[in-house]
Amino acid sequence: MSDHRQLDATSPLSIGAVAKRAGVSVSALRYYESEGLIPPPRRVSRRRVYDDRVFSSIALVQLAQNAGFTVAETRTLISGFGDATPASARWQAMAQRKLGDVKRRIEEAVRMQRLLERLLQCRCQTLEECVRSRSEALRTAELRGPG
Repeated sequence: MSDHRQLDATSPLSIGAVAKRAGVSVSALRYYESEGLIPPPRRVSRRRVYDDRVFSSIALVQLAQNAGFTVAETRTLISGFGDATPASARWQAMAQRKLGDVKRRIEEAVRMQRLLERLLQCRCQTLEECVRSRSEALRTAELRGPG
């Protein structure tokens, strides 16, 4: 008989076992707990002991991370709404705000891409030559004054 037993949903799990199964570090679990992203586990002899329900909390944190939510936004998703607020309403409120941010980031990335593509075509001999028109625009703006 093997020493590796199949654990059922009620078997207590160490932080190391949870981390290994979830594919996260032990320090990440401690961080999630400290940030209120997963519920605090029971303590047995000063050690964290989890039950199988912790995986739902971890999965929710990972889903929010994959959608680009920050720790603070994830905390709001989890505990920043009234208990009666359905998950769909929470996601819709959070996603609406995040989607605007993502669109702005995409626009910025496209601008960066275009600039980098133009820089690949650069034939200037000096860096000063590269920034000549920008430098002149700054000088002119200074002469005009603020505003």
